[in-house]
Amino acid sequence: MSSVASFYTKQAANKRRTILLFTVFLIVVIGVGFVFAQVDKNPINLYIAIAIAIAMNIAAYWFSDKLVIGMARAKPADEGKYRELHRIVENLCITAGLPKPRLYIVYEAQLNAFATGRDPEHAALAVTEGLLAHLSRSELEGVIAHELSHIGNRDMLVSTAAVVLVGFISILGDIFIRTLAWGRHGGGSSRREGASGAAALIGFGVALLAPLGAVLIQLAISRQREYLADATGVLLTRYPDGLASALEKISADTTPMRAARTSTAHLWIANPFKGKKGMGGLFQTHPPVAKRISRLRGRPA
Repeated sequence: MSSVASFYTKQAANKRRTILLFTVFLIVVIGVGFVFAQVDKNPINLYIAIAIAIAMNIAAYWFSDKLVIGMARAKPADEGKYRELHRIVENLCITAGLPKPRLYIVYEAQLNAFATGRDPEHAALAVTEGLLAHLSRSELEGVIAHELSHIGNRDMLVSTAAVVLVGFISILGDIFIRTLAWGRHGGGSSRREGASGAAALIGFGVALLAPLGAVLIQLAISRQREYLADATGVLLTRYPDGLASALEKISADTTPMRAARTSTAHLWIANPFKGKKGMGGLFQTHPPVAKRISRLRGRPA
């Protein structure tokens, strides 16, 4: 099977995985909401939380490209000045069967790049000046192929679904805990009884642990999507060492980034917060670079 055919086969599999992930998200949301509604005996809070979480995250998804580009302080990449960049992107897009995304430059010395947008027709790809200055052509192709894979795999859709999950459960948990703490269950003794004893204890435990679990699910999905983008990107370039070498240079770079934001850190090809680790990597949005390089070069991590 050719690399292009393999790419399309993998894309079809990605779509099936995306549908499965959305199904899991829906089941988790309904399950947590059901527990809170049963304990609290007041479904109104549940409906309000659903409306707020979905409205906020749909807006964020619909305008994700503009929001992220603005937060990164990226500027359009002039086709005359950055001719080689445009040429590489055009060639890889033809191979992948994707429309050419809007190209941006982030005027930062750190070696990094990201892609954003709700679908391939509304996608944007940004690279830092440092990346263009320090990578060879094959390394740059590897990075761009990785980011185009995120676009082709519709990873922003999955990322937004994860944000919806985390946002919804966090808002619902906060409402539930405040309701229990303040005793505001509508003033009826039957509702207080409904939220008492073992049921209240279970609900309180879910309210505390569910947001943490949702965040861990989100981070796990982000890490797996990085591995997936590495693999599908290599199918486009047919040169694994290009991306592997680029990742080595990116990981060795210790330059700080002024435009780095916690909310968009998962979008970059590597963690923009250099040298900062959380609880043994548990809360890291990216898998260890050493493992990514080992996979690309066919060596055990």
